[in-house]
Amino acid sequence: MTDPRLASPDDLAPAAETLAEAFAHYPWTRHVIPEEGYADRLLTLQHLYLAHAHRHGIVAVDTGRDGVIALLPPDAPDPDDATLDQIVALHGDRIDRLAHGSAPHDGWTLETLGVRPSAQGRRLGSALIGFGLDEAARRGARTVRLDTSDERNVRLYERHGFHVNDRSDRPGGPPVWHMEVDVLSR
Repeated sequence: MTDPRLASPDDLAPAAETLAEAFAHYPWTRHVIPEEGYADRLLTLQHLYLAHAHRHGIVAVDTGRDGVIALLPPDAPDPDDATLDQIVALHGDRIDRLAHGSAPHDGWTLETLGVRPSAQGRRLGSALIGFGLDEAARRGARTVRLDTSDERNVRLYERHGFHVNDRSDRPGGPPVWHMEVDVLSR
């Protein structure tokens, strides 16, 4: 296994490809991205979100770019208007499905974690979580929150000190577990 490191700008395109592969069948992305052009929409959204996280927070990858994690601090700005317009267009008629996210909080947010399917099972996700939480703590984070719509991920995050705060069940959509960790006591 390779050690996670902070991503450079050159890592962002391959990292977006990794995330697009990792989230190809993820319940939440399937719910919020239209089926028409799904793969292209997902890849473009991953590029947009990673670029924003790279500018304002933490993006880390492993040397082979088989895994990616992105975290944002509580004071990160919203994406600029042009980026928001792209996001709205890519979500199309499903944009309203994004309106029910987590309640506002003053901690960091683990925005995404993905491992290429061919690299899963090698503890790369765990290495990235540890690296990301350590880096967020180094930058002053006290808590980190996340949402996941895959119950297997709940167990992964619990192994790293996260606990479930709430679960949302939306008609027609996947369940979403809202989780948090105190990074100073894990």
